[in-house]
Amino acid sequence: MATTQPGTGRTTGGPADGAGLRAYLGSFTAAGGQGITTAAVDPETGALTPLHSTDAVPNPSYLVPDRAGRRLYAVSETPHGAVAAFRLTPEGPDLLAPAVPVGGADPTHLTLTAGHLVTANYSSGDVSTLPVRDDGTLDGPARVLAHQGNGPRTDRQEGPHAHAVLPDPSGRWLLGVDLGTDSVRIYALAPASGTLTLHDEAPLRPGSGPRHLAFHPAGHLACVINELDPTLTLCRWDADRGTLTPLGETSLLPVGAAGTDPTFPSALVISPDGRFAWAANRGHDSIAVLSLDARAGTATLHATVPCGGHWPRDLALHPDGRHLYAANERSGDVTWFTVDRETGLPVRGGSVAAPAVSCVVFA
Repeated sequence: MATTQPGTGRTTGGPADGAGLRAYLGSFTAAGGQGITTAAVDPETGALTPLHSTDAVPNPSYLVPDRAGRRLYAVSETPHGAVAAFRLTPEGPDLLAPAVPVGGADPTHLTLTAGHLVTANYSSGDVSTLPVRDDGTLDGPARVLAHQGNGPRTDRQEGPHAHAVLPDPSGRWLLGVDLGTDSVRIYALAPASGTLTLHDEAPLRPGSGPRHLAFHPAGHLACVINELDPTLTLCRWDADRGTLTPLGETSLLPVGAAGTDPTFPSALVISPDGRFAWAANRGHDSIAVLSLDARAGTATLHATVPCGGHWPRDLALHPDGRHLYAANERSGDVTWFTVDRETGLPVRGGSVAAPAVSCVVFA
């Protein structure tokens, strides 16, 4: 596997590989991670083979590729938060320009929409927008929209903690998930200026601590995963009105498991056909398998399976839906599974070392 000279971001060692689907693994360099690791993906088994790594920015804990698969964007999850743009090459991601500050602390999530990069900044409790230039680089300074509020858990909800931000399927709205205020905010983005305007705020159950959100492929449902109480909240999404309405909650743990070790769900993905959802349970170290009924508006826990490591911080689904990947932060590995198309159950295939891994994306 190729590595980098510390602090340079330049790839060294290891052969360049041919074209094909690649996995990109984000990690916490402060905890021994290698930055962004590029891995080849076996088209049949889903197995990952690390090829290159770059530490061009510290703590690239969350990544997003552009739709063309030509560029990759990474947060730098630090108190002086920043984002960086990379060009994807056979030799690995190549930093396009110095990282750009987001005007917030500890960005944990980012998305591309309407010609802008948008980040959710956890510690400062706000969201930031930066224009993306034609060459893929980022323009500053960032425009920042602060959240207000708190929750009943004084140890984790003393103030807002924006944890995720993503566009809705219609492209008309952005949704920001805030763990500290137990709510999901809906924003309108002005493409010309990059200004975000708060349109609505959907309250969730106090103390639930919403962390991430994923839309059902039907477009009218969204699943919110809650970190402070191991549950999934199924919501109805109305793109015409820009409103999110909770329909019900589903436990992410089997009966009797809630009273054991504390569990902090982290990430979820939904199958391309909308029949299943998978959620990562840190602490319980499992993947919850849920059946979704879009017509009835229900989610049912079907099973939990071991995640293959410790502290699964992220889940990712292979673009064809056949393989599921768990980024196990504290055991420092990525485990891949083959998904049973009929039951949704993931069957473990193997794993690869990835110190302090926090994210998996494909391009």
